[in-house]
Amino acid sequence: MIINMEGLSYEDRLQSLKLWSLEERRNRQDLIEVFKMAKGMTRIRLQELFMLEENTKGTRGHSLKLAKMRCTRDCWSTFFLTG
Repeated sequence: MIINMEGLSYEDRLQSLKLWSLEERRNRQDLIEVFKMAKGMTRIRLQELFMLEENTKGTRGHSLKLAKMRCTRDCWSTFFLTG
């Protein structure tokens, strides 16, 4: 069965072909790469890019909980300075 895709929007074509959007594919690949780093399957160490959270109370038995790094106003004060 041949479906005429001409005139359909990007979202409609993805839905009719049952494909993920480019953003979803990129997010999935990013998660796969973080998993590989956590398991030691790449040369990049997880600690080079992420901070591991010290409090393992809420991780349900594993120690690979990533901590978010927060940006304060101090870092933004020098962000737009040009030299």
